[in-house]
Amino acid sequence: MKYLMITSMRNEAPYILEWIAYHRAIGVDGFLIYSNDCDDGTDVLLDKLDSMGVITHVRNDKITKAGVQWTALKRADKHPMKEQADWILFADVDEFVNVKTGGGHLDDLLAAVPDATAFALMWQNFGNNGRIEIEDDLMIEQFTKCARFPCYAPLTGSMFKTLFKNDGSYEKLGVHRPKKRVEKDKSKIRWVNGSGQPLSDQYIDNAAFTYGPVGGIDLACINHYSVKSAKAFLAKTLRGLPNRSDKLIDLNYWVDRNFNQVEDVSIQRMSGETQTLIDEWMTDAEISELHQAGLDWHKKSAESVLQDTDGIRLFTRIVSLTRTDLHPRIAMGLGQLLIRGRQMVKAQKDALKNKKSS
Repeated sequence: MKYLMITSMRNEAPYILEWIAYHRAIGVDGFLIYSNDCDDGTDVLLDKLDSMGVITHVRNDKITKAGVQWTALKRADKHPMKEQADWILFADVDEFVNVKTGGGHLDDLLAAVPDATAFALMWQNFGNNGRIEIEDDLMIEQFTKCARFPCYAPLTGSMFKTLFKNDGSYEKLGVHRPKKRVEKDKSKIRWVNGSGQPLSDQYIDNAAFTYGPVGGIDLACINHYSVKSAKAFLAKTLRGLPNRSDKLIDLNYWVDRNFNQVEDVSIQRMSGETQTLIDEWMTDAEISELHQAGLDWHKKSAESVLQDTDGIRLFTRIVSLTRTDLHPRIAMGLGQLLIRGRQMVKAQKDALKNKKSS
């Protein structure tokens, strides 16, 4: 196995097929996927793909105090697939490796910088493109606008994920980079940024950001679709962050990641291959049903958030913060939602007042 991608998933059913198909198209030949506490059929869909030999799925039960992602990483450290891989990347299902050099394949990236042993691939945070609804189309086609590079603030604009050579230089996997260096000769380890430029020795052991000029995206980056559409984001708020499940996904999260400043469609040269693989898998009735069920679950979850005043307030705020002009029909809908929210608040106050007076 040349390239192994490792990830942890919870409630990601509508997005699984595209993520796997896209990365298969750019050369990934191994997927080790952990799942936990799924309500939308993610685990069942992953089981099906495992039975077909497309991925390896492990149910991540009995989460330790370290949290969901770190529990998965510690277990992946001991999984046989890790030893079999030449290169490893830990990435979430909303993160797509965008190779801009050559034909867009991982082999092209390695060929461009043949002596590199670790690529620090910067996040390019993609916004919601003004989209409101959850649609069953490729994310790489729906969301084409992102933060202007370099993105100095917030700090999430300078974070990276690491594609690293599995040559024994590091003992442990990490969320953003490999951990616990065991190779004493630093000259054998060469970190480069997404433009193939060498990074300083601090990256060998602990750096987690490629801030400003240190970063680079000429050869490759990570397209980060962390917010998606406004209603997809509402569904996402029902769970916490994967590595800190007690931390809310809220308005602050949206503001830090929803950038629609510049258009970048470079990843779309892989759209055809990605869609072809998805279509092939969808001919299987069970996969098609599980995918559709997951999509329906997310749509219903988004609507459930809009059943109370806090959800309405969040929705109207994030849509207003898309940094793009709103269609008059959408703007009118937001106004109607706000009125509904006020009516709900008044009804709650009246009910409380009547209860006290009785």
